[in-house]
Amino acid sequence: MSGTEMLSEVKQLHPKSRRVLLTAYADTDVAIAGINNIGLDHYLMKPWDPPEDRLYPVLDDLLSEWSARVRPAFEGVRVLGSPLSPQCYSTKEFLSRNRVSYEWVDVDQDATGRALAESLAGNLTRLPIVIFPDGTHLVAPVAAELASKVGLHTQASLPFYDVVVIGSGPAGLANAVYAASEGLRAVVVESQAPGGQAGTSSMIENYLGFPGGVTGEDLAQRAIMQARRFGAELLTGQEVVTLRREDPARVVVLADGTELRAHSVVITTGMSARTLDVPGLAPLQGICVFYGAAMTEAARYRDKDVCIVGGANSAGQGALYFSRYAKSVTMLVRRDLEATMSHYLIEKIESAPNIAVITGVEVDRVIGEKSLESVVVKSCSSGELRTISASAMFIFIGVKPHADYFAGALERDEAGFILTGSDLPKEHGRPRG
Repeated sequence: MSGTEMLSEVKQLHPKSRRVLLTAYADTDVAIAGINNIGLDHYLMKPWDPPEDRLYPVLDDLLSEWSARVRPAFEGVRVLGSPLSPQCYSTKEFLSRNRVSYEWVDVDQDATGRALAESLAGNLTRLPIVIFPDGTHLVAPVAAELASKVGLHTQASLPFYDVVVIGSGPAGLANAVYAASEGLRAVVVESQAPGGQAGTSSMIENYLGFPGGVTGEDLAQRAIMQARRFGAELLTGQEVVTLRREDPARVVVLADGTELRAHSVVITTGMSARTLDVPGLAPLQGICVFYGAAMTEAARYRDKDVCIVGGANSAGQGALYFSRYAKSVTMLVRRDLEATMSHYLIEKIESAPNIAVITGVEVDRVIGEKSLESVVVKSCSSGELRTISASAMFIFIGVKPHADYFAGALERDEAGFILTGSDLPKEHGRPRG
């Protein structure tokens, strides 16, 4: 069989493998067909001599990426909780985005799990209970407790740094790479998980250098590996509570009282999701109403009806992702998709048989007590109301700068405090999608 035929078979047998096509033909159509049909990760032209320059680095890179992406064997972390608890959702998201394997036990459905949870916590008013392989447990843990217990790096190793970067989205990780590659002592402080908003994207297809697209998780993992390769540190589960100046140092104070001292502080806290303020939504947030893709919840809504609110690229990628699980996906958009979404995404949405798009509407209210039952939408032109059945709603209505917390410190002294990302003019923001 030909190389492309063999790779097609490999994809069926080993779907998580990395696939490279090495060919003597400078045929762009073959490369494009390979990317579309067999998910090529790389395309190489002969001759590949010398291999240490033209072949091995590519394979090393792909093997490193594969190693980082393969989920480690389950080691016994169990999360006992209820799908009706927003705290349980937050814990699952934290573990998943930090690549920590866990077993989910629904105490509402599992009598043994419920009895165990009650024996450990006394009652079920505080969830989740996270049980670790050594037999210890935490009840309703905060991110810092969880990060420390699962072995993530949470404490600084140096008394003084050249650069402290607050936030580990693409901007923060880029700053860490550039600083560390120049020999500076750099540390990144992250309260949740690396990758920021981009790290939650199910697929980014218009990012330069990734012709086959890349998931937000993979993009973040590549950046982390690059930063660590140059010697940058990453502290996870640590929240910054204040900044101050003590010449010649800038001091970053963490929630646990730890102080990081450095010549400069780079603030890359990025964006936070804009919230939707409609009747009935707040009690269901984190239960069956979510901001962003909430990929840990996808399997929970298999063969059910879900709604996507928003019409930008992130909403489109979310709709395509959930269409692989849900019976139907209904997109609720205020304007036409052409006004806010990239053309390639619109084509994919139009070709998906279980995605419906309703334009010219906005959410009026949601109906349901312990779970979502339906969404009432209102026509932006006529005000006419319409009810749509849904078991879950995922909201993508944009973001806003997440830097207000540091405004006081920046006003007192901009020298040594550098704000990036959220203060850029809109036209210089991150790529759509």
